[in-house]
Amino acid sequence: MNSTDFPSARWFKSSRCLGATDCVEVAFLPGGVAVRDSKDPGPAFGLSTRQWAAFTDACLRSPR
Repeated sequence: MNSTDFPSARWFKSSRCLGATDCVEVAFLPGGVAVRDSKDPGPAFGLSTRQWAAFTDACLRSPR
């Protein structure tokens, strides 16, 4: 899937990136979330809202 598959997407980086160029970017879309690498914004993938919630929950529970 390519980022162009999400023409209405408004991409943003996490506030944790602190201006870095090598971050993950996300775009909230109707019914889900698109995710891409900021260094190579061509390829992207989509997650349902349920998948996104499971992913973020797992990140919050993982040891740092």
